[in-house]
Amino acid sequence: MHSARLPRLDLRRLIILLAMLSGLVTLSIGFYASYKVQRESLIDSTLEANRAYAAKLADSTELFFRGAQQQLSVSAESLATRFDDRTLARETDRLRRQTDSFNAVLITDAYGVVRATAPSTGRLVGQKLDSPGARQALRERRPLISSPYMSAIGELVVMISHPITAEDGTYLGYIGGAIYLKDRNILNSLLGDHFYLDGSYLYAVDRSRRLLYHPDPARLGTVVGENEVIDKVLRGESGSQRIINSQGVDMLAGYATSPASGWGVVAQRPTADTLHPLDGLMLKVLRETAPLALLTLLCSWGLARLITRPLWQLAQSASEMDAPESAERIQRIRSWYFEAAQLKRALQLGISLLHQRIGKLNLDAQTDPLTGLHNRRGLQLALEAMAAECRPFAVIALDLDHFKRINDTHGHDVGDNVIRYVAQLMTACSRDADVLCRSGGEEFLILLPEANLESALLVAERLRQSVEQDDLPDVGHITISLGIALWPYHAEHIERTLKLADGALYKAKQRGRNRSEIAEPDAPRPG
Repeated sequence: MHSARLPRLDLRRLIILLAMLSGLVTLSIGFYASYKVQRESLIDSTLEANRAYAAKLADSTELFFRGAQQQLSVSAESLATRFDDRTLARETDRLRRQTDSFNAVLITDAYGVVRATAPSTGRLVGQKLDSPGARQALRERRPLISSPYMSAIGELVVMISHPITAEDGTYLGYIGGAIYLKDRNILNSLLGDHFYLDGSYLYAVDRSRRLLYHPDPARLGTVVGENEVIDKVLRGESGSQRIINSQGVDMLAGYATSPASGWGVVAQRPTADTLHPLDGLMLKVLRETAPLALLTLLCSWGLARLITRPLWQLAQSASEMDAPESAERIQRIRSWYFEAAQLKRALQLGISLLHQRIGKLNLDAQTDPLTGLHNRRGLQLALEAMAAECRPFAVIALDLDHFKRINDTHGHDVGDNVIRYVAQLMTACSRDADVLCRSGGEEFLILLPEANLESALLVAERLRQSVEQDDLPDVGHITISLGIALWPYHAEHIERTLKLADGALYKAKQRGRNRSEIAEPDAPRPG
């Protein structure tokens, strides 16, 4: 009898195909993970940049309104003693020519009759104004920034006014500066000179959702419909959010409020424009990883050819199990397992290198770009690791004293240098095992694993004294305040411990700054 012929499979092709497929799947997963990390990083950084830019312009708008009110206040004081037509005309002309804060300046008497204007227009002098801004100024008799309204000549106007009161308290009238929102002026330049060239743009709204500034002049004065960002900014909130705007476009928006006027400033950029550079970035990653991918695939192909021979020998031995030498032959084929291990290690080498690249991308997403310290994401991962290991630690919360004054006086570049300087001192005053984090602005956190209160206070004081003693270029001497808490000594939960450290930091600020304070532990729960 002839033994039944077993179907023969082309093992070489099957194994090569399997190895190639495994390598391609692994590379695809790594590439997709890289894409997701970069995408989240781009969206987060754009949201933060728009939030910071909106806040900056809202502050600048606030300063403009307060400066304009101060100009009118000084003029009102000088007119309180001389309220004759010649003096009024001279003062309106001086105020109009001195600055381009206003498109027009006018003075009325206590009944709202115009006494002087600049630019001079004879048809207004002697006429009683009946605009919303004029009625509000006469009615309330206090410094005002009116809500925007349409004038008789079709201009979208904001009136800034200040009452003129004689020394005996008699109300003489008011001096007002009119801003035509559709014309050129300081406010228009402030909002219009947008330095970004990346598709982002600004707009401003008043309390009634009316557009006061927009890159499209045709939309000025229109009322914006449903929009979550505008809802929040008109509630006085500041922040950032991804939204679908009133035109149906996916946007990354940052927003802030100007308290003096009640206006909201929104900086936003289309999400599609933000993510557009990601395609080029991923092509670059693909180009850089292509040689490694090719090397990995070539190794897989070569190892698969080596695997074919012992597998074929194993198949032959299995079909000739009744032969005398089959046992010895199978004994020799046992090296097949070694070759399989070699293939696994070759693939693992390629995967390891890809994961290192992904790990670097993840590390970048966990690192503050200005200081090189951990950001909030990196801090959260460190806290989760310590909580999982039940590893006690001390936390030091610290904050630069009067940092806003440094930014306002010397500019944000000097402020950034101060933040980097403090980060360097933190690194110098800490151990390798300590976790250093920039939690926001000028705020930092230090986690000291296995540290007690005495050693944490020693680290805090050493850092505080180092900062106090150094003399920085442009700034001079600066100081920091610190708060210390210990987990789980001060609180059962880590988040509570961080809040206690913040509370101790706040106490240090209240007690004069440039000091370290230890938090009070939570009261023990009743048994």
